[in-house]
Amino acid sequence: MKRVAILISGGGSNMVRLVEEMQAGRIDGAPVLVLSNRPQAAGLQRAAALNVPTQALDHKSFPDRAAFDAALHDALTAAQPDIVCLAGFMRILTPEFTAKWEGKMLNIHPSLLPLFRGLHTHRQALEAGVTVHGCTVHGVTAALDDGPIHGQAVVPVHPNDTEADLAARVLVEEHKLYPAVLAALCAGRTPHIAQSGAFPEA
Repeated sequence: MKRVAILISGGGSNMVRLVEEMQAGRIDGAPVLVLSNRPQAAGLQRAAALNVPTQALDHKSFPDRAAFDAALHDALTAAQPDIVCLAGFMRILTPEFTAKWEGKMLNIHPSLLPLFRGLHTHRQALEAGVTVHGCTVHGVTAALDDGPIHGQAVVPVHPNDTEADLAARVLVEEHKLYPAVLAALCAGRTPHIAQSGAFPEA
């Protein structure tokens, strides 16, 4: 059974899905830590309610990014995870940190990478006029929203969609895709997962 740490910055809906799937035995993993860079993140309370150890490292209390990342590395090392899942963790990690965890760290990004890296991905998709959008689970490297792609899920973009409409549609698929990728990794398989229950009818 793989030991899994999850990093969050907010409500942690993807974290909850991962933890629930592990606790239900559908993923051969054990959640050993949920850590947030924001002490008031609602996801910390949700993790505690699921009996998962939690920790907060307020990034504002560190003099620079390198100092925060050093503390984050120490916290993860203490938890001894086999896999680290970024689930709405809104920090850009230093190359020194990612080098230490490369090959063990996943992220979920709300676009079909390599399209629309960075923030405001749903706005970017609408402004670009694309007809499909989605989410990607990928390995984390020093480059922003880069690294090997382990799975993607696709949703249609409807006429008159707002950012909120698109975000809600993509989030449904995130909650399916991330557990599927983590399950494959915990089972020792290399995931190449493509999901779509949401293509428009031909």
